[in-house]
Amino acid sequence: MSRTGFLKAGSTLGGSVAAASPSGIVAPTFAAAANEADESTEVDLSPRETTRKGDMQYRTLGRTGEIVSIVGLGGSHIGKPEEKEAIKIIRAAVDRGITFMDNCWDYNDGKSEKYMGKALRDGYRAKVFLMTKIDGRTKEAAAKQIDESLKRLQTDHVDLLQFHEVIRMEDPDRIFAEGGAVEAMLDAKAAGKLRYIGFTGHKDPAVHLRMLEVAAQHDFHFDTVQMPLNVMDAHFRSFQHQVLPMLVRGDIGVLGMKSMGSDFILKSGTVSPMECLRYAMTLPTSTVITGIDSMRILDQAVEAASTYKPFSRAEIAELLGRTREAALHGQFERFKVSNMFDSTAQNPEWLG
Repeated sequence: MSRTGFLKAGSTLGGSVAAASPSGIVAPTFAAAANEADESTEVDLSPRETTRKGDMQYRTLGRTGEIVSIVGLGGSHIGKPEEKEAIKIIRAAVDRGITFMDNCWDYNDGKSEKYMGKALRDGYRAKVFLMTKIDGRTKEAAAKQIDESLKRLQTDHVDLLQFHEVIRMEDPDRIFAEGGAVEAMLDAKAAGKLRYIGFTGHKDPAVHLRMLEVAAQHDFHFDTVQMPLNVMDAHFRSFQHQVLPMLVRGDIGVLGMKSMGSDFILKSGTVSPMECLRYAMTLPTSTVITGIDSMRILDQAVEAASTYKPFSRAEIAELLGRTREAALHGQFERFKVSNMFDSTAQNPEWLG
């Protein structure tokens, strides 16, 4: 991959995403594409174009046409400070141009959503693109969590709602089964409770590919996909190599996360925080969600966005060469090789 790079995407990737029809539906083409893919087909994995306003740069969120900041404020970390400090950080982030707000029904026992809901009062809600996630795999569990999230966030709708922690091969089948969570999502969308639908996961690119495949079998098109994209993922069970080309081809908004692996990648001693953020931004991401739990870390995120320019081909080669040995066995991407980040494994009742 390089600044102007292309990656061949064919049958080795298990298929492709078809272009959406005017109704927004994608035909179930994954299986067919696996047999018919032209290995000479190239997918443009160059960095997405940005526009600048003040200290912040912005990108388009896939085919939605929405404009979002190239860094997003992570919901998990914002639940760590005391409420007053969290509200201060969120509002300062918005004032400095960060528009993408990440959250989840289960973060910090609901504190993350409650803090964000309070912070987005007084006109701040209208300034952001608000996303949250749910864990429920059944229609009943998902519907309950959607309503609880909206109440905590003090809003009648979110801009994006995502299926959280799609980390098991059976998760896609449960979500799209009769009486599954996708039915609650579609009902909520019809009721005006959400605008766009996506999914997240951090375990294995094979699970993401399965989710895309099952969605296509049900004539369903995701607006966004969230996944780990970092300097070590490029070497080990890589979302960048296996999933990213599929999303770019389908014009699905790419939400990068775990650019620093909850600081485990930094503990490798091979990269700096700014290099981690810049690398993820150099990929064709719409936004890179980063944990912000202090004003100091907010300053770091805004600086990364303000000073961002894509890595060159030579810079990428040097960076990946520097991180290769540390990355090969996944010891610094703990979310892939352990269950320490798997909240739904530790709380299976959340799945329904």
